[in-house]
Amino acid sequence: MTAGHLAQAPPAAGGGGARRAVRPAAIRAGGALLAAGLLVLAALASLAIGSKAIPPGDVLRLLLHPDGTDAAFVVHDMRVPRTLLGIGVGAALALAGALMQALTRNPLADPGILGVEAGAVVAIAVAVGPFGLHNLPGFIWFSFAGSAAAATVVYLIGSTGRGGVTPVRLALAGMAVSAALASSTQALVLVDPEAFERFRHWGTGALSGHDLSVAVQVAPFMAVGTALALSLGRPLNLLALGDDAGRALGARPGRTRLLGAIAVTLLCGAATAAAGPIGFVGLVVAHAARLLVGPDNRWSLLYAALLGPVLVLVSDITGRLVLWPAELEAGVVTALVGMPVFIALARRRRLARL
Repeated sequence: MTAGHLAQAPPAAGGGGARRAVRPAAIRAGGALLAAGLLVLAALASLAIGSKAIPPGDVLRLLLHPDGTDAAFVVHDMRVPRTLLGIGVGAALALAGALMQALTRNPLADPGILGVEAGAVVAIAVAVGPFGLHNLPGFIWFSFAGSAAAATVVYLIGSTGRGGVTPVRLALAGMAVSAALASSTQALVLVDPEAFERFRHWGTGALSGHDLSVAVQVAPFMAVGTALALSLGRPLNLLALGDDAGRALGARPGRTRLLGAIAVTLLCGAATAAAGPIGFVGLVVAHAARLLVGPDNRWSLLYAALLGPVLVLVSDITGRLVLWPAELEAGVVTALVGMPVFIALARRRRLARL
């Protein structure tokens, strides 16, 4: 019997097979709704918590009916842009991480670990320093180019030598390239006081200090990247069986990998240009999504898009509280969360491919 016949086999008599097939999907759909609810709660907490605490009821009232008070200014001009940016950046980085892990079959893949964020950062340093670009529409294209170039270099380095690409080898290549690019970034900004002043805050991965225009400007790129990523769930499932089996079932490996690379570039480039490097979001959220829904990329990508913003917003809220009334940037908090996860994964005796 061919693979096509197996894919079209009818359910068992009496509908028991159909019920067994529907039940996991219903559970996963319910979990997605729960994740969406957590995202709503995290967004509301982001609007309410800070150096000036505002009750949730007042937040909702001020969102609908701003009254010109200091609280209305804080909500609309400071926390709404910050929260919207956190939602976009969290979804983008989590989806990029889940895509990278599925495309490379590497459980250690993450935009920060594999050098993609570092490529975007050094490209933006070039745009801001030598080229003198100071607005987001100008240097975001440098961010895309830097992300794509760094990912290509890391993959080429990680695939050389005996045994081809392995998860640890790819991670080591990514960290080596990231270190080299970080040094280049420092060299670029230290010779330019204006560029240094801009990078001093942005380089830590910060959601604060941005107006609403930043979230609006990166939203189209994130939307296209998100749509591409979510559309690749089924093709990635087929490629997980191997290229030959995937082709037999209708997948197009080259097209899938190209679209995946475009999605990762758009998502990482836009997120880094907007908020700076925020690491380990993709690593942590992608693994959490697979723990919840298993290896089905259709569901794990959806869960990543919902849980990524929760992690980033909760990290940002935590940063507001731990040094109150000062703040710790979201990128620092995600690093504190993600580093133990990375170490635990890297120390596994048998680090299997996905």
